[in-house]
Amino acid sequence: MNRPLELGRPISGKRRLKDLLLQKDNRHCADCGAPDPKWASANIGVFICLKCCGVHRSLGTHISKVLSVTLDDWSDDEIDSMFEVGGNSSANAIYEAFIPEGYTKPGPDAGHDERAAFIRAKYELQEFLKPSLRIVSLPSRATSFQSRFSTKIMDSLRSNSSQKSEGMVEFIGLLKVKVIKGTDLAIRDMMSSDPYVILTLGQQTVQTTIIRSNLNPVWNEELMLSVPQSFGALKLRVFDHDTFSSDDIMGEAEVDLQPLITSAIAFGDAGMFGNMQIGKWLKSHDNALVNDSTVNIVDGKVKQEVSLKLQNVECGELELELEWMPLDQ
Repeated sequence: MNRPLELGRPISGKRRLKDLLLQKDNRHCADCGAPDPKWASANIGVFICLKCCGVHRSLGTHISKVLSVTLDDWSDDEIDSMFEVGGNSSANAIYEAFIPEGYTKPGPDAGHDERAAFIRAKYELQEFLKPSLRIVSLPSRATSFQSRFSTKIMDSLRSNSSQKSEGMVEFIGLLKVKVIKGTDLAIRDMMSSDPYVILTLGQQTVQTTIIRSNLNPVWNEELMLSVPQSFGALKLRVFDHDTFSSDDIMGEAEVDLQPLITSAIAFGDAGMFGNMQIGKWLKSHDNALVNDSTVNIVDGKVKQEVSLKLQNVECGELELELEWMPLDQ
């Protein structure tokens, strides 16, 4: 990896690490949200507080290798790994992608038992990971587990990375997309299809599960994406899964995120307001909307329901629910 220059000389590893720590999403512990973390898990790629650091150490270095940002010596490879992950929000978009509805993360004042249970579930048991990333049977050799687990996670983080070759991308928030259902989707097999949805935002890509033999699939599946400062449209494609040949396209569409994000930022802390409409994306001839889509504050959260007519296909509609999440949430 080429390292940046400062006045013609490579920037030191500690300086690079400090610059990464100063980014907004890294100023709070990845696990409990405590401010000003001074520790990190070098192989996971997150910054953590002293209390969470103790739990990470108990997991063993084959799961989490803990280092002090200020006191320990870091290798270039360890610092490069931290940069490759991109920080706490990028890592949490993977490790916390499937936190159950109603589950509450421990806060900075949480007790040891609550903190330990969450961290073990998150990293050791992999309970909140996308199912395809989980390694459910631990091999007898810890090093083998570390290799397999780290490879799968890092491959996913690379595919979800919003880094540019010139440097780090500044994230402004997180986007939770609930893929609700499809209606009257196109037939791509003999009499049906095996549909799944791929969402793309910048260089990030996430995917729903495959639903077998169903033209009216119900997913109700939540996917998480980090929103870069220079965000574009959210792109979605529906495919038919084939076992012995390439997957067939079943339509595509784009979602303009501007109404949601602009409205959310303008109102600030949504928890201060009652339920109300704060924005709207209007149906027109140059978008895929089935009808006008409103942006609303619902129970302190900024949400938008979107119904889309799939493009470049004979039939099919898709229903989504978007939720804007500030980085400090």
